[in-house]
Amino acid sequence: MFDALSDRLESAWKKLRGQDKISESNIQEALREVRRALLEADVSLQVVKDFIAEVEAKAQGAAVITGVRPAQQFIKIVHDELVEVMGETNVPLAEADQPPTVVLMAGLQGTGKTTATAKLALHLRKQNRTCLLVATDVYRPAAIDQLVTLGKQIKVPVFEMGSDADPVEIARQGVEHGRAEGVNTVIIDTAGRLQIDQDMMAELAQIKQTVQPQETLLVVDAMTGQEAANLTRTFHEEIGITGAILTKLDGDSRGGAALSVRRISGQPIKFVGVGEKVEALQPFYPDRMASRILGMGDVLTLVEKAQEEIDLSDAEKMQEKILSAKFDFTDFLKQLRLLKNMGSLGGIIKMIPGMNKLSDDQLKQGETQLKRSEAMINSMTVAERRDPDLLASSPSRRRRIASGSGFKEADINKLVADFQKMRSLMQQMGQGNFPGMPGMLGGMGNPATAGNSPSQAGWRGYAGAGNKKKKKEKKKKGFGTL
Repeated sequence: MFDALSDRLESAWKKLRGQDKISESNIQEALREVRRALLEADVSLQVVKDFIAEVEAKAQGAAVITGVRPAQQFIKIVHDELVEVMGETNVPLAEADQPPTVVLMAGLQGTGKTTATAKLALHLRKQNRTCLLVATDVYRPAAIDQLVTLGKQIKVPVFEMGSDADPVEIARQGVEHGRAEGVNTVIIDTAGRLQIDQDMMAELAQIKQTVQPQETLLVVDAMTGQEAANLTRTFHEEIGITGAILTKLDGDSRGGAALSVRRISGQPIKFVGVGEKVEALQPFYPDRMASRILGMGDVLTLVEKAQEEIDLSDAEKMQEKILSAKFDFTDFLKQLRLLKNMGSLGGIIKMIPGMNKLSDDQLKQGETQLKRSEAMINSMTVAERRDPDLLASSPSRRRRIASGSGFKEADINKLVADFQKMRSLMQQMGQGNFPGMPGMLGGMGNPATAGNSPSQAGWRGYAGAGNKKKKKEKKKKGFGTL
């Protein structure tokens, strides 16, 4: 997601490196790069024109800040404009004064609408809101069965009346059933078509008039590119949407839809789908998305994902083990499985500032190394997992594990040696020391050497100018206070 856009934008910053100030002449080449980057990312042409005009006006009128280079200042201007284009702030779902809150899901067939319906229900359930799903798609084969299956998976009831009933009547009775059951939110999955047609719009309009939803969310496939803008405009003019859910942002999409939908419809993107799993739905934060586009990572979303999976009491125990160098293979395996629950390694790594420059090959190598490590640890006895020193002092044990896991003895030796280094590193970090990282992920390196991305060269300079003294003071503190 956004990799190509990030690369092209970085070339725009390079146009301003070495300049002592932003001027009308030196900014034009950088603006041309930004324009090309947005167009290649399938951003709507009108949105691109407006975006470039705004950036140019703000850049030329920008006051010079002491200690901040023109490239860094330009990055901030582009970042702020990206945030403004995508909606400035997160807009949560509306809630009815009297339950249930009714959410109507609309969109073309194939956009992931039914799956997005279930994802939204799970997201709300995690917020302790009770939900009911209503299946009104009587046209697509097995659409009702799909929603029922997803409902069972996330433990949310589904109201359906079969494929012979009238969709408008199903929606009406579904809302009444939800009200009678005291449900907080009713989410209605409507039928899509392969293309927009009058029958589809008329049926949607009738359902909306009947159930009077608080939210009408358009589900948009991020891979449709510029067509997403036209789709959004049509649905908003015909039906009147209150927001959008952008799906398949984890796929081979150029990301332009994220910049087009809000500006074209005037309505906010409320959620984004970032994977096939039912848990893979995130609230949309324009500032965080702008940071991802510019290769600055997304630490806040990473922290939120971790908080969903991490038990605080477990985290405290783990911290104690790390500080006392008692972290063992059992703990390492637990952390690997926690990482898997949070999503793909690539998706997580790219949320870390400075790590956007890791190639797909490097990320795959990291994934492979973690799987290899897990297989080797699974071949250890309980005693060996709890006491890594047993393996360090016993070649026969290492040979047995190599035989049982299907790897070479040299692989086991490397795992044990790297683990000992990592454990030592963790202890040193707990004491406020920060030596180089060992190669537990197959030579993936660390953020400090991952490349000269905007997050390192540009944004860091903008955000942290004049803070070197503070950084030195922080380094003296313990690991838990950083």
